[in-house]
Amino acid sequence: MTEHRIFGTSFAAIHALYVKKVERKGHSEAEVDQVVEWLTGYDQAGLERVIAEEVDLRTFFAQAPAFNPNATLITGLICGIRVEEIDDPLMQRIRYLDKLVDEVARGKKMASILRA
Repeated sequence: MTEHRIFGTSFAAIHALYVKKVERKGHSEAEVDQVVEWLTGYDQAGLERVIAEEVDLRTFFAQAPAFNPNATLITGLICGIRVEEIDDPLMQRIRYLDKLVDEVARGKKMASILRA
């Protein structure tokens, strides 16, 4: 089976799209970074490094310092698919991040987004 092309896409490209999306809705890059850091365990310096190095999503998630165990609390639809039912672990992690960014863009409270 052929691997999905999103896996080879650079995190820098995806991050830029996330920032553009939330800024259109009146939110900030700092909020995007906060949810990325919560999900993956990267700190700000780590995020800046993977963006500068244009690391692909496969590597970005494989090298995540501490993927949040509460990520399984992220549920719902993204692109018409339930994130909790995605079989491929990498695709599920990508969709978890998509879901968190969507919640930022919709103006959901950060405590709720971070499953506090």
